[in-house]
Amino acid sequence: MDADGEPPAALPETVGQRLARAREAAGRTLAGISVATKIPEKSLAAIEHGDLAALPSRIYTIGFSRSYARLVGLDEAEIARAVREELYGAAAPAPEPEPAFAPGDPARAPGRRLVLACGVLLLAVFAGIALFWHSAFDPGGTLPSILPRTHRHPHPQAPARAAPKPPAAPPVAATGTVRFTALAPGIWVKIYEAGGKVLLERQMKLGESYDLPADARAPLLWTGRPEALAIAVGGRPVAALSATQKTLKDVPVSAAALAARPLPAPAPASTAVPSPASTAPPR
Repeated sequence: MDADGEPPAALPETVGQRLARAREAAGRTLAGISVATKIPEKSLAAIEHGDLAALPSRIYTIGFSRSYARLVGLDEAEIARAVREELYGAAAPAPEPEPAFAPGDPARAPGRRLVLACGVLLLAVFAGIALFWHSAFDPGGTLPSILPRTHRHPHPQAPARAAPKPPAAPPVAATGTVRFTALAPGIWVKIYEAGGKVLLERQMKLGESYDLPADARAPLLWTGRPEALAIAVGGRPVAALSATQKTLKDVPVSAAALAARPLPAPAPASTAVPSPASTAPPR
């Protein structure tokens, strides 16, 4: 109580406390929020604890908070206004026009079609420049050879010999221990049975491995870094679940399901071996 015998007034709830309470009510973890929003987990933790100075900049603080609020069902505009008040105090500036791409909001990133169209346009521009340069400065004809006709081709070109094909890798057995190994630090992985039982949910360290229990029933996988997760069945590697970073959910990872996947592609080999005669200098 204070000097007048009145109980102290409760402190107002911070933005971070509101977000944390909404996240817990939704039954979500910081790691899951990080995967869904592509925001580093340490930045989300800093927002929840009110350590806004630990974030890269004020605009990132507001953008991260908006994305967090949207995911847990809070009013993102209200959260953004409250963050501005915590950052600037009573002299908080009026909200600026919302940019086309907000930090921490992967859903509003430039579309793949737009990026592809820009790439095609740049390729067409470079092709046009190369064609103009060739037609303007490269002579159209070729000069005749000064060598006698009998010495122009002293050695016939021998046909290229095809390189031997690499031996085919043995198929992966449909039974055996399924092992997952992290190829990068901080990979969030969740493995669970079709009935809902969670077998693994954590961020795996670089080089850390996890063996799937032999009695797992219809196991499924959820991760945002499938390209950095090595998988082997009975000691034999299988192809990665994805070649790029993206979120995969409800992917079957039993030994039988993984055995049906293609094997990792072998290292490319040279397609032709030049004949010794083709490299001999003219006499």
